[in-house]
Amino acid sequence: MPDVDDLAGELARELGDELDGRLAAEDDQLASRFPGERPGRQPVHTVYVPADRYDADLTRSWGEQARRAMADHPVVLRECLGEAAADLLPLIEDKLGREPIEDLRIDFEDGYGTRPDDVEDADVARAAAALAASEGSGTRSASYGIRFKSFEGSSRRRGVATLVGFVDHLLSAGGGLDGFVVTLPKVTSVAQVEALALVCDRIEAAHGLPPGTLRFEIQVETPQSILGPDGGALVARMIHAAPARVAGLHYGTYDYSAFCGIAAPYQSLEHPAADHAKAVMQAAAAGTGVRLSDGSTNILPVGGTAEVRRAWALHLRLVRRSLERGFYQGWDLHPAQLPTRYAATYAFYREGFAGAAERLRRYSAGSGGGILDEPATARALADFLVRGLECSALPEDDTRRATGMSVAELTALARPTRA
Repeated sequence: MPDVDDLAGELARELGDELDGRLAAEDDQLASRFPGERPGRQPVHTVYVPADRYDADLTRSWGEQARRAMADHPVVLRECLGEAAADLLPLIEDKLGREPIEDLRIDFEDGYGTRPDDVEDADVARAAAALAASEGSGTRSASYGIRFKSFEGSSRRRGVATLVGFVDHLLSAGGGLDGFVVTLPKVTSVAQVEALALVCDRIEAAHGLPPGTLRFEIQVETPQSILGPDGGALVARMIHAAPARVAGLHYGTYDYSAFCGIAAPYQSLEHPAADHAKAVMQAAAAGTGVRLSDGSTNILPVGGTAEVRRAWALHLRLVRRSLERGFYQGWDLHPAQLPTRYAATYAFYREGFAGAAERLRRYSAGSGGGILDEPATARALADFLVRGLECSALPEDDTRRATGMSVAELTALARPTRA
């Protein structure tokens, strides 16, 4: 009589072979559609500047204006930061002098408005030349690009002309495309995403660029991009409509709120309608390598002491709120928002550093203490520390000592590639 263990082993092998064959296509699709976090640093913000106000010195100028705002209201900022002020202020000053803007969008859409074609064409040429000049002088931000007009019927041709013209002028002026990303606003259909992918194909072919050079962000600022006419999450289909090109989903606070019928005084990135949209975005982007960005606040830190205090306190709270909800990037619209952007970001990582490092050290040693962390949580802990390192909130030496892991080891744990 055959041994029971032999029969079981043979059946398990047969089933394993059969299931490998049956699920091979699904395995390949999973690896292709959900490759995991893409390598490299995600910027903590995107700065939007109207195209007619952009010049080659803008990054340095914004840093100076941000430091001036801190100097003009030192007591206000210290009060807003509380006990953390002594720790955070030197870090902020250093960041503003070294890299005040991490990601820049030269805006030809709402921030720029509708102008005669010859005027916009001239601004395209001038801004592209200025961007190339900033690259030559070493003052360009690490990540940069443009937002052009939407692919709605009334603005489609203008948007295409701006994108095609900008790339042409940038390359002609000696600029490069390393770190270049473009933003497609007011997306309402998968077909618009596919159309932009086609435009990118044609631009690359015209300039002899390698396929995939041009990448773009989808700006989620219409309800149609969240909920399609069939009731499905259209934003998920948008991501997979151009997987080699879609780099990010950016939430548009005020357009989305207005389209939802929310009264102007209550339009905010913390409105329940905003949270719903961003939760759908988050689920759709998970595992794809597509990065998320929260929106902006239009309450600017300008005017008298009371107005600046109100705006800084609000910005600190909103940036922290976004970070706690897994949105590690947001929009900034004014130089005086930079101090609170970096203050909130640095405080988030520095406050959580000791706990995350200790939990990860215990996990890697197999002694979890009072917390039984799953492998997925260990990856999240490592990702928290890697993000803190990437934005200069955490010192590398302290992180290595606290975790017993190198930056390379932390990164490998935080962002594994799918086999």
